[in-house]
Amino acid sequence: MKSAVLVKLRTPVLALALLAAAAGLVPAAPAEAFVAQVATSIPSSAIDTDAQLQTAVAAAVRDIIKQAIAFSPSLVELQSARQVGDRIYILLLVADPDGEETLKAFEAAEAARE
Repeated sequence: MKSAVLVKLRTPVLALALLAAAAGLVPAAPAEAFVAQVATSIPSSAIDTDAQLQTAVAAAVRDIIKQAIAFSPSLVELQSARQVGDRIYILLLVADPDGEETLKAFEAAEAARE
């Protein structure tokens, strides 16, 4: 008989806990966010036109996404490009959707500090 009473008492507590979690009163586990900054380079000696440059950069980005990134990016942003000698060095920022939200949170925090 005691166990029946315990079940009756625990059921409302469990229901309240589930309701609180559903209402957002209990913090959820943080989402996994992926953000990566990746550097690569392409030879500049074979590039004579803007079209060739666009093709070479697009191929470098595809190569990074295929070989260096283990997630499906929703953001690929060119951070920097510099020619040094016979190479063009490219720095990319790559993020998934949760990573984009993380970057926005960082930007908002940075703007609030200024």
